[in-house]
Amino acid sequence: MGNISSIPGHDCLLQAVGHNADLVAFRGDPFFQFHALPLYNLNLPVAPAVITYPKTTDQVAGIVQCAADHNYEVQAYSGGHSYGNYGLGGSDGALVVDLKHFQQFSINNDTHVATIGAGTLLGDVQTRLHGAGGRAMAHGACPQVGSGGHFTIGGLGAMSREWGTALDHVVEAEVVLANASIVWASDTQHQDVFFAIKGAAASFGIVTQFKVRTHPEPTEAVQYAFTFSLGTTAAKASLFKDWQSLISQDNLTRKFSSELVLFEGGVLVSGTFFGSQDEWNAFELEKHFPISNSGSVVHLTNWLGMLSSKAEKLILQIGGGIPQSFYAKSMSFTPDTLIPDDGVDAMFHYIDTTSKGTIAWFVIFDLEGGATNDVAVNATAYAHRETIMWMQSYAINFYQPVPETTKSFLNGLSDTISSARPGTFFGAYPGYVDPYMANPQRAYWGTNLDRLQQIKTAIDPHNIFHNPQSVLAISK
Repeated sequence: MGNISSIPGHDCLLQAVGHNADLVAFRGDPFFQFHALPLYNLNLPVAPAVITYPKTTDQVAGIVQCAADHNYEVQAYSGGHSYGNYGLGGSDGALVVDLKHFQQFSINNDTHVATIGAGTLLGDVQTRLHGAGGRAMAHGACPQVGSGGHFTIGGLGAMSREWGTALDHVVEAEVVLANASIVWASDTQHQDVFFAIKGAAASFGIVTQFKVRTHPEPTEAVQYAFTFSLGTTAAKASLFKDWQSLISQDNLTRKFSSELVLFEGGVLVSGTFFGSQDEWNAFELEKHFPISNSGSVVHLTNWLGMLSSKAEKLILQIGGGIPQSFYAKSMSFTPDTLIPDDGVDAMFHYIDTTSKGTIAWFVIFDLEGGATNDVAVNATAYAHRETIMWMQSYAINFYQPVPETTKSFLNGLSDTISSARPGTFFGAYPGYVDPYMANPQRAYWGTNLDRLQQIKTAIDPHNIFHNPQSVLAISK
């Protein structure tokens, strides 16, 4: 066992956390395994060199300065749900800043702007806002996801069609930059930093706390779910065509959210209608979409109950909500790039005839659009403002490495869909990273990539904040 005091930056990092040895762990320490943060995707083992647990923003700044002085690449860890384990650096040897101590919460009773620490998990975000006078914001349904990543990469949820993405709620953020300075970024100060952290923060700094606008909680909603066990490929294709036709209507109410999930046992169509029972009845889903069973339709008056979707429960049931070996991909669709009928037919033929290497797979098609489309493409780093539907394909291999058969299945699925529209650019959601994707930065950030590279060159020219698919400074 080597002398850990000889590890680069050892003394500097201890000084940065006030010589509190409980706030920094070095690989090589015999007790490091008790400090190590869990891998989210077991298929991509990553070994950080150092893990830090700062309690103040000044400590984060000191850690970043030490990293710069000793040639560490840095990544923040909030909830740890990166599909590529990028919160642990994404490759061996990174310095990790675990934000678990950043649990600030307060709310201005006049403006209803909430201050939220970047280590707060989404489950705590929703309960703390609920307890602060029944306030709410748009965010995803998984309670274990961290706000530090979710609020800075997009943050899609059931309320996004009415309220926008999670990052659209951020009005100000405290950020530690690569030169160890601490800034408050907003629309009126450090605007380039604010632009970059609203969609690509992992490449530009560490956000320690957010100020976010909030809304009154919805008072009622109707949650629906219909499961279809369809025997033929043609029947499944027909069902999807009807659903895609429904969700792509120009005048579709923003109260309506929906997702269609393909899995080994059939097809699930579910979502939430954020309105009254009478409004739901007047919507007349059966006129837009063929319903062949009674399904489940529940009227809810509890906001916290509205946040849990049937599809989310299915995913947690398959994956167990715990670290697994998996592979995932995503594709964005605009009104002009939706899957044509022959592409839908080809997609279901492919799914029904291709070996998958596992029975634990699913493909989620998620209705977006609405308020997320109200923001200009170049207003934030998050570039997918024209997207009205996302596809996420996902396969688990339960503690064993994901076989090439499974990777080939998911890649072939995306290829089959894209081949139906030759020459079309399909973006990828930056929160569903695909470590094997070609040209990932362009897929994640689209036409905003050039500006992001310029900002990166100006504020982090040495790529201190780095993971395998981060925005890179322009070489001089």
